[in-house]
Amino acid sequence: MKKADLQNLREKNEVDLKKDLLVEGDNLWRLKNDLASGKVKNVSEIRKIKNRIAITKTLIKEKTK
Repeated sequence: MKKADLQNLREKNEVDLKKDLLVEGDNLWRLKNDLASGKVKNVSEIRKIKNRIAITKTLIKEKTK
């Protein structure tokens, strides 16, 4: 993730981060289903989405403290 993308995430409030988390979770679910059916060739995209989910969860936790 680029520094600019991370900075944009840090500027969002907790509600927006939770919305982003739901969207990324949905994207991950869809990619995993496509992978199982053989439609996905780019497996590294799953890793990128998991990384974004982890960063978003970390930022949500920081904001709640």
